[in-house]
Amino acid sequence: MVERATSETWVRLRLGLDGPPGGKVDTGLPFLDHMLLQLQRHGRFLLEVEARGDLEVDVHHLVEDVGIALGMALKEALGEGVGLERYAEAFAPMDETLVLCVLDLSGRPHLEYRPEEWPVVGAAGGVNHYHLREFLRGLVNHGRLTLHLRLLSGREAHHVVEAGFKALARALHRATRRTGEGVPSTKGVL
Repeated sequence: MVERATSETWVRLRLGLDGPPGGKVDTGLPFLDHMLLQLQRHGRFLLEVEARGDLEVDVHHLVEDVGIALGMALKEALGEGVGLERYAEAFAPMDETLVLCVLDLSGRPHLEYRPEEWPVVGAAGGVNHYHLREFLRGLVNHGRLTLHLRLLSGREAHHVVEAGFKALARALHRATRRTGEGVPSTKGVL
């Protein structure tokens, strides 16, 4: 269980990488809840999230801080990384949209995601593809992973953001499986 409190947000999050899939999600932002449920379902994780934020200002702070809390919980759940698959990739289509997520649970935070290069229009429930970047940045920096997210086709914000969450969920599920022995690095540590 991870808890994060700032003057702008409060987040309590529980993550179980081996499930069972499910858990209550309530952030006060329905579209963010919908995306977290995609992580839960397609990642096959136990994911419980209770959060509040200064939505009267903007959705940015809440979206970012939920990403930070998820990164903190992921880092905690991975421990030393013994036996992890470590690398994974996943595509997720949604109608006209196709997104690719590639990640490495390397211990080195790096995000390759350039929404300004994407021809996406609109927002969904106040959330746009720039907010997705803030969520991912929080996840990457606090979960200490390398993540590449690419939009291969699509323009509609709801589909782009949702396909991004689904691809992330599927890649996280694969990368967090315990498939070997020892730490998956020639350095001996992640």
